[in-house]
Amino acid sequence: MKYALVTGGSRGLGRAVCLKLAQMGVPVIINYQSNMAAANEVKELVEAAGVSAELLPFNVSAKEEVDAALDQWEATHPEDYIAYLVNNAGIRKDGMMFMMPEQDWHNVLDVTLNGFFYVTQRLLPKMMMRKHGGRIVNMASLSGLKGMPGQTNYSAAKAALIGATKALAQETAARSVTVNAVAPGFIETDMTQDLPQKELSEMIPMRRFGKPEEVASLVGFLLSDEASYITGEVISINGGLYT
Repeated sequence: MKYALVTGGSRGLGRAVCLKLAQMGVPVIINYQSNMAAANEVKELVEAAGVSAELLPFNVSAKEEVDAALDQWEATHPEDYIAYLVNNAGIRKDGMMFMMPEQDWHNVLDVTLNGFFYVTQRLLPKMMMRKHGGRIVNMASLSGLKGMPGQTNYSAAKAALIGATKALAQETAARSVTVNAVAPGFIETDMTQDLPQKELSEMIPMRRFGKPEEVASLVGFLLSDEASYITGEVISINGGLYT
């Protein structure tokens, strides 16, 4: 059986992606770090759709935790493999660079960039060995394309993730593993709840923030067979804010 792993799957965009995968009939592994209650809620919603769901807690930025969790999962699923990976885990620690604590720089890059590396590198060999390959979608951001003031760390992490997406896609294409990135703009999630939505919406041609379900639909398409010839792409979803 082919499973999907969604990192940071308990809230926001990760939650929406898990529910989209349930609609597609794909068994979901929901990764989270600390919010077990939120993760359990997502699990129940996926199962209510008639699809298998499992929780897999680990810190994506800690290699030993990643390896231990995935080793354990594979040991209990000898006939299955993770064919779909959504690298969604990420954090924001906004601040002007001249005042930014060094730890805020490292923490943001560790989760987004090192998390992508540890999880993807661990799962790639089995994807590449399978006849039907696999699908990887990396959650980038408008910040990684345009750069956003007050987000030097976040913009750097997401821009690096975009570069890694393009490079990895060329490494794995011959083995039928596609690698794409999605770059959302302002989306209504807990990560953006502290932003002045009314003021920022006036800057967006569509005059509103996006919905998590809209991003999840794009991710679902990139994970599907219909997107089998799309790789190395970064697809923006930002209401026309930046093209």
